[in-house]
Amino acid sequence: MSHVADSHDLIRVHGARENNLKDISVELPKRRLTVFTGVSGSGKSSLVFATIAAESQRMINETYSAFVQGFMPTLARPDVDVLDGLTTAIIVDQQRMGADPRSTVGTATDANALLRILFSRIGKPYLGPPSAFSFNTASVSGSGALTVERGAATKAQKATFSRVGGMCVRCEGRGTVNDIDLSALYDDTKSLSEGALTIPGYSMEGWYGRIFAGSGWFDMDKPIKKFTKKEMHDLLYREPTKIKVDGINLTYTGLIPSIQKSYLSKDVEAMQPHIRAFVERAVTFQTCPECDGTRLSEGARACKIKGISIADACAMQISDLAAWAASLKEPSVAPLLDTLRHTLDSFTEIGLGYLSLERPAGTLSGGEAQRVKMIRHLGSSLTDVTYVFDEPTTGLHPHDIQRMNNLLLRLRDKGNTVLVVEHKPETIAIADHIVDLGPGAGTGGGEVCFEGTVDGLRASATVTGRHFDDRASLKPSVRTPTGTIEIRGAELHNLRGVDVDVPLGVLVVVTGVAGSGKSSLIHGSVAPRDGVVAIDQGAIRGSRRSNPATYTGLLEPIRKAFAKANGVKPALFSANSEGACPTCNGNGVIFTDLGMMAGVATTCEDCEGKRFQASVLEYQFGGRNISEVLTMPVAAATTFFGEGEARTPAAHAILTRLTDVGLGYLTLGQPLTTLSGGERQRLKLATHMGEKGGTYVLDEPTAGLHLADVEQLLGLLDRLVDSGKSVIVIEHHQAVMAHADWIIDLGPGAGHDGGKIVFEGTPEALVASRATLTGQHLADYVGVHKL
Repeated sequence: MSHVADSHDLIRVHGARENNLKDISVELPKRRLTVFTGVSGSGKSSLVFATIAAESQRMINETYSAFVQGFMPTLARPDVDVLDGLTTAIIVDQQRMGADPRSTVGTATDANALLRILFSRIGKPYLGPPSAFSFNTASVSGSGALTVERGAATKAQKATFSRVGGMCVRCEGRGTVNDIDLSALYDDTKSLSEGALTIPGYSMEGWYGRIFAGSGWFDMDKPIKKFTKKEMHDLLYREPTKIKVDGINLTYTGLIPSIQKSYLSKDVEAMQPHIRAFVERAVTFQTCPECDGTRLSEGARACKIKGISIADACAMQISDLAAWAASLKEPSVAPLLDTLRHTLDSFTEIGLGYLSLERPAGTLSGGEAQRVKMIRHLGSSLTDVTYVFDEPTTGLHPHDIQRMNNLLLRLRDKGNTVLVVEHKPETIAIADHIVDLGPGAGTGGGEVCFEGTVDGLRASATVTGRHFDDRASLKPSVRTPTGTIEIRGAELHNLRGVDVDVPLGVLVVVTGVAGSGKSSLIHGSVAPRDGVVAIDQGAIRGSRRSNPATYTGLLEPIRKAFAKANGVKPALFSANSEGACPTCNGNGVIFTDLGMMAGVATTCEDCEGKRFQASVLEYQFGGRNISEVLTMPVAAATTFFGEGEARTPAAHAILTRLTDVGLGYLTLGQPLTTLSGGERQRLKLATHMGEKGGTYVLDEPTAGLHLADVEQLLGLLDRLVDSGKSVIVIEHHQAVMAHADWIIDLGPGAGHDGGKIVFEGTPEALVASRATLTGQHLADYVGVHKL
């Protein structure tokens, strides 16, 4: 007789309405692999991440006391009627890993912590505790008198303490030292009041002007080149000093300490474009001469095990480090060595054996970051957990996808529920259960089109079912190049003195397994050249206030058109500026903080969610007010601004690019926080397409794209090439390879097994030779079998 406890074998979702979901209901089998499919923007992430995973995490947080919950992020309850049968959800997403310059692959995965303990126990000469091998821990010491009270008597005792850290003193554990070019900070022919400072944000109209003038240390009207030695020292190097200006207590800091604190302690990649441009102009980074870039003190580098220091271990390719760890036979640290070996073997197993532990975490691609996060779950003894994956095959060569599939099946076979959002047919094919969302994207999606098995999906009339067995064929003829970009002796990262000619005027696809050197070659040797527009995989960072109209610069011509038509100023037509509804500050909703409970967002009663003051909404352009324009989908707005009295060429050009990249269904004012990863990447592509450049470099533009959308992307790439542009695409998708005019294949393996050109030529020649891994997979894909 079955036990009542065995009857809870389903996760039931009824009436889900998060984002664009249209009151949908699904029942997912537990301890099975369920794949969610559908075109980009159909609601997959809204169902899996914003509903199922979010509610699981919220309910786990509620099991803690109110005191503990006060320190945790508060999560709102998803808009859903019933959520039953949930288990603990572990989300393995594609968010880039922290961009802190102190974070490395080793620190992010605990491999460094294990190595530090190992060296502190069996390294020779003995140096000290594990902290002595940490580049984030400084050596400190102190001495003084302690007053000890015993009953009525007090007694002074002398005390000293010291802590041995592994941080290099010169670079403070960063591995690089920086030099600031003073000429990039100010124009010495001008005075401070004339705006001599050229640092972003340092305007003399605001607080900085009041602080400089109020300090009394400078003549604000004297050109900087006439400053005395003391004035120059105060301007550039003065340590934080308290001053009083107009009765207000303020702190004055010299320019260089101020820049080091506000800009140089952050990751350059994560900065806003104008600040990043300033840092790249003003600051030169070079390897620290003291520690040679290892970030470690001399003592930490001198302590060795079998001739290897911790710095050498972190610099090794992980697959080599795993072999070294396997060779250590030391009974006194046996459990530690077992854990270390398991962690390092997991890297190799997951296809990341080509990384090194010293690699900064911020330089990993989205796919690499996701797989690094997986490492801690592979050896976990937990079962009956729900693992949620966001496109785990992103950034993987077809050769590596089989490996990823095996890992997903292993997690399932341990008794876990595995939910995967995915577009690749190779991964959809291994699913036990499939939920297909659609039929379209945005407001045209949000419905369940199919639920069932892979065979059922194939036979269904859904977009995914129809395209499931699509296979692009090789082009009958390829374009002729108009010139070449010569690359000679490229040696960045793992490249081994690569010489290659990249043809211009054609579609070039750069392929190879993950870690073979594709990005190093193209971003290192092509992207920095003049006339090259490089669109990388960096995430778009946007707040609730950011939307496609603000991000693409579309709002600018629209505001000007409204202002001109109504004879008022443009700032009125921005919900972040003068036109904002004063009650909700232009948010459209009012957020009520309920302490440790999830905050509540209610529609603003004054503007009814329209975000603008009532007086602003009376101004019209082409028969619409600004709020009505922002609720239009891109496709409708393209027509609206393209003809008739609302014709605005500048806005129409941006909207046409958004339609070209397949975002016609997005509304202009939709918050960026509600866009999927694929939508954000294409929004970025549309924005960059307006830049003046003859060569475009795209890094995996198919990430987050449905099989049906890939055709549209190929059409866009063709249009770019036919308009006279050169397009270079780093890509793993076989449909893009088959469509190329020229392929450059790197390999043969990853890390130090890669970094060489293993093939260059047409896709047809690659398929015919089948000499490389890419050639074999492409031949299988296009259905060319060896005779």
